[in-house]
Amino acid sequence: MSETVKEKTYDEAEITARLEKELPHWHYENGWIRRKYRTASWKGTLMLINTVGHLAEAAWHHPDIAASYAWVEVKLQNHAAKGITDKDFELAKKIEEVVMWQPGKEGGALEGTPSGDQRFAYIDYKKS
Repeated sequence: MSETVKEKTYDEAEITARLEKELPHWHYENGWIRRKYRTASWKGTLMLINTVGHLAEAAWHHPDIAASYAWVEVKLQNHAAKGITDKDFELAKKIEEVVMWQPGKEGGALEGTPSGDQRFAYIDYKKS
């Protein structure tokens, strides 16, 4: 039988330092690293939840999610390790990368959602 190795958990000072450096829109509160995303509508909220769900399932590391009409809060904590581990930081980075992607600002063939038409609004990038 192989021995299970406990993952390294970070203390509050280490978590805060890493968030400031690597994930400046995330914060640490009550044992979780958290990020609230503002959306433009219920449609955007549901799309964001599904995106986070896909990434979490692919990573096999599952966040808690709270949502309302125009926002989604993602909370990460490694339950097995009873704290914040590299898994939390890595999944947070992937969520941030995918959710905040704005192809229209990169140039190229993908133009991104039209910014002047509320019917197509998705993430409220200015408030997120």
